[in-house]
Amino acid sequence: MSRDIGGAVVALMTVALLGDSVVATTAPAGKVFTICVPDVYWKECKEMIEDSAVKGIPVSCVSGRDRYECIEKVGKKEADVVAVDPEDMYLAAKDNALASSAGYSVVEQVRTKEEPDAVYRYEAVAVIHKDLNISNVQGLRGLKSCHTGVGRNVGYKIPITKLTAMGVLQNIHDPLYSARENELRAFSSLFSKGCLVGTWSPDPAINRRLKETYSNMCALCEKPEICDYPDIYSGYEGALRCLAHNGGEVAWTKVIYVKRFFGLPVGVTPAVPTSENPAEFRYFCPDGSKVPIDATTKPCTWAARPWQGYMTNGGAAKGGNVEALQQELTDLGKLGEQEKADWWKDIMLLDKKTLAVPAPVVLPEDHLKNSKYLDVIERNSGAVGKIARWCVWSESALDKCRALGRASFSRDVRPKLECARSGTDQDSCLNALKEGKTDLVVLEGGSVLRAIRDFRATPIIAESYGPGATKLGERPAVAVVKKSSSINGLGDLRGKRSCHSGYKGNFAGWTAPIHALKKAGLIGSEEEAADFFAGSCAPGALPNSKLCQQCIGSVAAGDDRVRDATKCAPTSAEAFRGGAGALACLTADKGDVAFLPLTALSQTDEKEKDTEVDVGRQAGSKSSDFELLCPQGGRAPIDEWSRCNLGVEPPRVVVSSAEKDANALEELTHGTLAASSLYSKRPDLLHLFGAWGGIANSLFKDDAQGLVSVDKSWDSWNDWQNTQQEYGLA
Repeated sequence: MSRDIGGAVVALMTVALLGDSVVATTAPAGKVFTICVPDVYWKECKEMIEDSAVKGIPVSCVSGRDRYECIEKVGKKEADVVAVDPEDMYLAAKDNALASSAGYSVVEQVRTKEEPDAVYRYEAVAVIHKDLNISNVQGLRGLKSCHTGVGRNVGYKIPITKLTAMGVLQNIHDPLYSARENELRAFSSLFSKGCLVGTWSPDPAINRRLKETYSNMCALCEKPEICDYPDIYSGYEGALRCLAHNGGEVAWTKVIYVKRFFGLPVGVTPAVPTSENPAEFRYFCPDGSKVPIDATTKPCTWAARPWQGYMTNGGAAKGGNVEALQQELTDLGKLGEQEKADWWKDIMLLDKKTLAVPAPVVLPEDHLKNSKYLDVIERNSGAVGKIARWCVWSESALDKCRALGRASFSRDVRPKLECARSGTDQDSCLNALKEGKTDLVVLEGGSVLRAIRDFRATPIIAESYGPGATKLGERPAVAVVKKSSSINGLGDLRGKRSCHSGYKGNFAGWTAPIHALKKAGLIGSEEEAADFFAGSCAPGALPNSKLCQQCIGSVAAGDDRVRDATKCAPTSAEAFRGGAGALACLTADKGDVAFLPLTALSQTDEKEKDTEVDVGRQAGSKSSDFELLCPQGGRAPIDEWSRCNLGVEPPRVVVSSAEKDANALEELTHGTLAASSLYSKRPDLLHLFGAWGGIANSLFKDDAQGLVSVDKSWDSWNDWQNTQQEYGLA
């Protein structure tokens, strides 16, 4: 749900206590600019408004699901500005539906205090020994090469992009190999040895195979057999250390670190002498020439990474608004630094080394082209035009899948994901898979066995949920009561209050407990559940029903109207939604029993990041405060869940075609895991695991924490099918 605050607040006189004095300020007249912030930073945006109102800086906020949606909201004129990375600028420039009407432009940049006047965030260079016999880029063949790390800009993406365009890296579009393997093969063939540390694939088996196959690219590392961080010959300075002290002949790094390594001045920072001698080295230029490394000679660069910045639309950039917006962003940056505020870092993308700097207004695409970075984002090292085709059967899943495809392509995931809807059920997509018309389908775990038998499918990836799930990603559904409770069996629940992690379609919160109550003869149908309990919170049920009367809506909003509008919503807007929410409901004494996945209980002792459930954490609850209610009667400690659960839910599984060869399946696995590992860590960029457009469990389960690869040890397909049939799962 989108939320908008601040417009009314900043138009009023704001009173705040500063030390012992009271300061009253009135916001200046004129346009109040609206910043779009990802939902995860909503609380911080309210703090930003409060902080800025004291200083008379008019600003308001609108929330977006994530940065991807914020870019769309700015394009649709629903917000005025959003803080973005270069990859987000690429999304704006290439949004065919919005780009022309939006009038996107970058009006302010995030620059370093060390180099506030630099045109680019950093510039990529190649450094060689001064006496190296090389006169053109073809002379790189056979050299020993030092890199910052796999997947990084100056040490990997930029040299791959530029050397491929120059014809130096060859056979990089072989359709038999993944994009990542094509790049590694090309490097391994071009250079005799190298140091290229990092995770070559998020799949451990693929990562291991690649490092064994192309081991020469680990030979110059401190620990060649590991070829991963930490390594003294990795990173910006490590690549230069590899060049100077470990037999390297060319190092790929960025200018600022070359200057630091050799004791030269950097921007406003004076020279700090080191033991390294710059006279022994040279910059190697794309045209084959060599440039001295000293305080006065301009380095020759291969490409540059543009600054992060703040992007607006044509409406906000009209007339004198640009200068006003720039002034506001600059002032907010200064204020955030003074306050050392969380919003300064998360919303403004600033830290103690950076500041917001007004810059000439530029189109996002031009910002990328000027730095020679556009082709770095767009590089495709797999077969030309190769795509991974996903099939879905709902509009919500289609929208989410397409967003995943666009966003992940901008952030280096290959092959490119393309999505299509086929019919209204999974069989339509499985038929498309069988006929070779699609590559990937996401299924409930209970459907995998049938997909294997009837549609020639093969499972490659499954959801993971963290502590509390089994090694195969299964989640036990449990009924939880407080240790102090007198409840000792399902029959004791009649007339009690219940908290549910979700409603229909939610296994632990609804399907499993309803199945248990029916099996025990306590209710005859699902419809009787509402009257079996005295009152419930089952987010997703009808808001005015008994199943919603214990829900409380959005606690963070601090507004009764918002609370009423979000009460019992099937999204994170409802504080008692999900496993953590159901437990919060129980802890807050809004219920006597909570139905939730074991994962929520197992993770309750970890730091809770979702401020929406703080209402249930007032007493500092921990897992040891609770016990499990067993369906056969009695109670059990949490660690005895295997004998005391309401059922075990299989994860969702990504399947491909068993007709594909091993390389093709590996490529699909690598690409999908690369996307999920990125967005599981950065939901502010794209909320891959969570409700989408108000629809729960779209594409993946909302409470999944990531994806993992499936191997031959996975052997529960029969059990999962039985669970699906017994519980009537879709």
